[in-house]
Amino acid sequence: MISFTVLAIVFGVVLLAELPDKTALAGLMLGARYRASYVFVGVAAAFALHVALAIAAGSVLTLLPQRLLQAVVGVLFLLGAAMLLLKEADGQETVTPPADQSFWKVSGAGFTLILVAEFGDLTQIMTANLAARYDDPVSVGLGAVLALWTVAGIGILGGRTLMKYLPLHVITRVAAVAMGALAVFSLYEAIAQ
Repeated sequence: MISFTVLAIVFGVVLLAELPDKTALAGLMLGARYRASYVFVGVAAAFALHVALAIAAGSVLTLLPQRLLQAVVGVLFLLGAAMLLLKEADGQETVTPPADQSFWKVSGAGFTLILVAEFGDLTQIMTANLAARYDDPVSVGLGAVLALWTVAGIGILGGRTLMKYLPLHVITRVAAVAMGALAVFSLYEAIAQ
């Protein structure tokens, strides 16, 4: 059964963490040059694969004793918050789009870009942590993939507009604070048990 509370928490955390990431910028660049729907199909497929891998990794983490699991998840969230703050200073990455506009070329370029760029990325690690924390792979997976698809859609269709109204550093700091709060909560649970 799907927990809408877990789904909403995961959606919010992953959305905030992914917004300032290179994915939105890459989607914006591809979407500006190519048919948005073609780009989105490739990007969405790559994100679905990443979430499935993260959920599998999170399921393995649930085999740890509960106190140790809470401590590991708390430390990983702290590391994720630190990564977000450190990554804030990184520059944009360049994207080499395909030469023609065919569906397979454009969606393949989007898929390949996300598959390579996001492997082992912060949100993939966060999704594994959340899957371990909540022990609800369906709700966590659905929340994560919907958040990633939302970010991809925002990047492809309206990234420039969003950045005019909400500075990138604000989004990054809000995501870092949310991850820090989850870290404190997880570490508290590890100590209190």
